[in-house]
Amino acid sequence: MCRKAWGFKSLLRHHKVFMLIFFLIFILAIAVTTTYALFSGIGWVPTRQADIDRFLRLADVGSKEKVYDLGCGDGRLVISASKLGAEAIGLEISILLYIGAVLRKFFSGSKAKIKFGDFWRVDLRQADVVYLFLIPRVYSRLKNKLEKELKPGAKVVVLVWPIPGWQPSVVDKIIGRPTLYLYVR
Repeated sequence: MCRKAWGFKSLLRHHKVFMLIFFLIFILAIAVTTTYALFSGIGWVPTRQADIDRFLRLADVGSKEKVYDLGCGDGRLVISASKLGAEAIGLEISILLYIGAVLRKFFSGSKAKIKFGDFWRVDLRQADVVYLFLIPRVYSRLKNKLEKELKPGAKVVVLVWPIPGWQPSVVDKIIGRPTLYLYVR
């Protein structure tokens, strides 16, 4: 009787059940983190390389600078910043995008750091540059966080929507491209 319970067919059946449970948990995690990302910032919209290059020039990203991308998506911006010698940190809450960013980083050979987590819980006191492309409804809360945590001289670059109440140092507007706003704290 014990032999039958632990036979090959039984183990195979248990293995299939385990794999099904694992798959369902993984799908649930993707759904939950993606939904949370949509409500806490914005859904994933990839930034074109030309706009990443504009960001790097506008923020004057160089070596020894600490660059944060709040909601890094597939990680292409932090990978580009790290190629300039910056200590680039991408924060992503969606599991699927996080995995994609880690894979992109791995295959690029970049030294960028991709962290799974909620940027609301990350201390930005060491940031020299912060990049974000988020929906405006989170701006009042984010503005408070940035004002409280960023050191004097830190740069914030925003794609598309300006931060209400802040005066941009530079507005990089190109016809047919999204507008970039540079703020210096």
